[in-house]
Amino acid sequence: MDAKPFSVEQAETDRRYLELLSHNFGSISAASTEIINLEAILNLPKGTEHFIADIHGENEAFEHILKNASGDIKRKVHEIFGTTMRESDLRQLCSLIYYPEQKLEHVAQSETNMSDFYFTTLHQLIKVLQRVSSKYTRSKVRKALPHEFAYIIEELLHEAPTGEDKSGYYNRIIETIVSTGQANEFVIALCYVIQRLSIDQLHLLGDLYDRGPGAHIVLETLSNYPHFDIQWGNHDALWMGAAAGNLTCIACVLRISLRYANLETLEEGYGINLTPLATFALETYANDDCQLFMPICQANGIDISEKNRCLLAKMHKAITVIQFKLEGQLLARHPEWGMEDRIMLRMIDFANGEIELEGKCYPLKDCNFPTIDPADPCQLTPEEDELITKIAHSFRMSDKLKRHIGLLFSHGCMYNICNSNLMFHASIPINEDGTLKKVRLGDNEYSGRDLMYHIGMLMRSAFNRDTTPEARANAVDYYWYLWCGPDSPLFDKSKMTTFERYFIEDKATHAEEKGWYFRLRDNEEVCDRILDAFGVTGEHRHIINGHVPVRAASGETPIKANGKMMVIDGGFSKAYHKTTGIAGYTLVYHSRGFQLVQHEPFTSAEDSVKNGTDIVSTTQVVELNNRRILVRDTDKGRDIQKQIDELRELLYAYRHGVIKERIK
Repeated sequence: MDAKPFSVEQAETDRRYLELLSHNFGSISAASTEIINLEAILNLPKGTEHFIADIHGENEAFEHILKNASGDIKRKVHEIFGTTMRESDLRQLCSLIYYPEQKLEHVAQSETNMSDFYFTTLHQLIKVLQRVSSKYTRSKVRKALPHEFAYIIEELLHEAPTGEDKSGYYNRIIETIVSTGQANEFVIALCYVIQRLSIDQLHLLGDLYDRGPGAHIVLETLSNYPHFDIQWGNHDALWMGAAAGNLTCIACVLRISLRYANLETLEEGYGINLTPLATFALETYANDDCQLFMPICQANGIDISEKNRCLLAKMHKAITVIQFKLEGQLLARHPEWGMEDRIMLRMIDFANGEIELEGKCYPLKDCNFPTIDPADPCQLTPEEDELITKIAHSFRMSDKLKRHIGLLFSHGCMYNICNSNLMFHASIPINEDGTLKKVRLGDNEYSGRDLMYHIGMLMRSAFNRDTTPEARANAVDYYWYLWCGPDSPLFDKSKMTTFERYFIEDKATHAEEKGWYFRLRDNEEVCDRILDAFGVTGEHRHIINGHVPVRAASGETPIKANGKMMVIDGGFSKAYHKTTGIAGYTLVYHSRGFQLVQHEPFTSAEDSVKNGTDIVSTTQVVELNNRRILVRDTDKGRDIQKQIDELRELLYAYRHGVIKERIK
């Protein structure tokens, strides 16, 4: 059916746009064909979205969850072959799909008839691929196929081996793949296509960095991933600030890495030279055992020698003192932040080895500060200044770090709205009564969506060459406020008690009072107010975030506010496993509704290859729709419908002579 007739004035208004559209669809036939194609797409089931938060550098667990699609591939394999294959064989097939190169090498060591193995396995993989690709158009599947095998895979996908003629044709293709020596490469290609098509869109809700050993590997994996978006977390902002040249952020990045004995991302990933820090620490703290600064190794599963632990402890203390000095300078430079009470070094009575906080004195657990001048405690020594300058130079010169920070910007923002789901890492500042809180940013005050938008623009301005030097300096400094400022949407606590945790025994001083968002987030009315403020509509709308680990072992549930909010930080980081009792969540949103997948700790890729092990996952149905969700029900579907409407206008214009067809 044509679009409804419109006036000559309207036709003239739209003429320029329709002329541009006609360059792509130059005839009635071309426009009609595209409308037919788009209408068909609208009636496909929606693609599967995966939401993951707080990866914290645990690259092996993250990569495995991508490979097994949060257990979805294993579920499909069991649906297809559960009644015809043994459990051990099902595990081996799944292991092959996850790690094809390593698994094939392992199989070759014990398999006596590889031709038979290839023939059987190729049949199985084609069946799995047929299942995972069933909700996509041929065009989309074709784009996911490796160029060298695209035609053959398409033939196998769309030619079921039924009937004598087709069966012979189908089997002969597979036999020839084996006989020409291409079976290994073909199996690998099929496995990666299965992985890729099992997740349509990946949403990462922040904190890719810190604690775990492989944040750089996580970012490198994403650089080759087709469809993903990132909502920045506080740890990401810390690294972004470090890359922008914020010295306090740089010192903090080093401190956290040393605290968790994780130097791989710094040294191997980004080539940061830590030798100057090691030399400085050994000289400055030669007679200090630095017991308070021994790295946390056991919780992270790291085994290092006592000699290296002592070295890391000295480096840890050295950079911690430098961080507190730089933090004091930064906070004094920005009184508008209202954080001058966090310049901790000014509050120390060095003569008596104690600190006064809120009118009460506390003894310090460590009073050896050879680089601190009590008269000017935040002043760096010449050696400290030279050291942090050298390290900052390493950060600036790291090409891979620049590329990964660029990836955070090109695929990231402070928040995202997709298919009636509002995603952000930590919080939206609110008042005690649940109303949105106005937060000062420069000369203006913002709340809710405006606040998140302008913070994102400020963060980008720190890397924008067109930013004035003064504005850029303020933007670079602001990354520290994002890390620990009371009204930062990435932190939202009264204070960050890093100093107290290191130096004061009394645990009452360690408390960090959470903002009202965290205290009221189980209130459905508050969630609705936030969703309204962000313009999120739909019968089933949600807030999805991470940041605060859900203590599943203590009975805490990630589903809050009667299903309006889902908090999916389940503790990917090994350091959190004891606290949460699990090893992370994945929220899966497919055409039937929402499922929450709770993961147990991952052993290793090697164990999966050799023994067919997998992450043990428990799936909980969060929300089940009464009908299957189609593409037309999604944001993408609404965009497609707009395209259809525009094409129908183009058809009308062609048929009524407003625009001439471009028939060659």
